[in-house]
Amino acid sequence: MYSTSQPHWSMPADSVARVREALGDGWTVRTVEHEIDATGDGPPATPGPVLEGIADAEVYFGFGIARDAFREARRLRWVHSGAAGVGGSLFPEMLESELLLTNSAGIYAEPMADQALAMMIYFTRGLDGAVAGMRAREWRREAIVGPAGGVTELAGAVVGIVGYGGIGRALGCRAHALGMRVWALRRSEPAAGERPDEVEWVSGASGLDELLSESDYVVLTVPETSETTGLIGERELALMPRSAVLINVARGRILDEEALAAALGAGRLRGAGLDVFCEEPLPSDSPLWELDNVLITPHIGGTSQRFWDRQTELMIRNIGNYLADLPLENLVDKRLGY
Repeated sequence: MYSTSQPHWSMPADSVARVREALGDGWTVRTVEHEIDATGDGPPATPGPVLEGIADAEVYFGFGIARDAFREARRLRWVHSGAAGVGGSLFPEMLESELLLTNSAGIYAEPMADQALAMMIYFTRGLDGAVAGMRAREWRREAIVGPAGGVTELAGAVVGIVGYGGIGRALGCRAHALGMRVWALRRSEPAAGERPDEVEWVSGASGLDELLSESDYVVLTVPETSETTGLIGERELALMPRSAVLINVARGRILDEEALAAALGAGRLRGAGLDVFCEEPLPSDSPLWELDNVLITPHIGGTSQRFWDRQTELMIRNIGNYLADLPLENLVDKRLGY
């Protein structure tokens, strides 16, 4: 365990104390104070003090595990990542090992659902036009509420959620409560009776085209895997209505950013809300910066002051499972990538 350059991601002392208590006698908990960048799936390389600390560890809690740390850890049996995605931890040696790998996917569901909903409201109420007018010191009422403005309301609109896991369902419940029609896409076809109460329509991966063509808002919440990388490209964007909004709070490589910028610039989409990008920070020469109908946030969708409450509870439960030789929560299928 080690601290990061962002206070929200630095493990508090009371969480460390609870981990020590849960492990009990016979265990040594070693913490390393070192600043890292905890965004994405974790840092690509491991600081020296962490390499020293992990050398004889049986359990490692961090934001993913890099290949150098994996090679250094001689006794490691279980890695828990504080990140939701684990793509950076799935190097060949990890895939071939029997090491247990867990993640924190459900921890981020509530704030990320809020992030996606906020982006939906931003475009629904024409706040992009209001912000542009404010910057220009112009009273652009007609541009927002006139025929070309597109101001509407959420109730009755279709939100298509691509990836109906923890984040997707948290958003689906919020959207349903606001009177929206929820369409959900999963990796596999649902069995009879598996449709959640808040969902109007649900399909496996084969239903992507139908979801895109019928949704007023498309929200990407899928993990990044070999199957989802490049999932939304020029062809898929062309299926969406011109009035539709695309929101990505998943991973940048799921979406073709060049194709999206072209569609937005040509007016073939109403707008896009983006929290994740193929390259982070987003390069200053990206055409996305120049578009008024894009809302860009710097990969902060999962940030919440309640993160460590949820994270610590998950770790404590899984420590109990590990000590009792019971199945671990959030156990990653390393071949599937989540």
